[in-house]
Amino acid sequence: MRTLVEPPPSSRCDLCGGELRLKQIESANRTLDLDNEIFICIKCGREQACTVSHDHSLPSPKAA
Repeated sequence: MRTLVEPPPSSRCDLCGGELRLKQIESANRTLDLDNEIFICIKCGREQACTVSHDHSLPSPKAA
């Protein structure tokens, strides 16, 4: 049986410590090639957004 591993601290909610899961990716600024990644805590439901540089080597989520 595989040992369960705790997610890294960066994927934890700042409020309650629950696990953050990716909810949505949306374009933040097409000129600067930035995306907003929206995460939601599975424990308290709090949403958290991060602005990141778009990675062209990954397929678009809409293509899947």
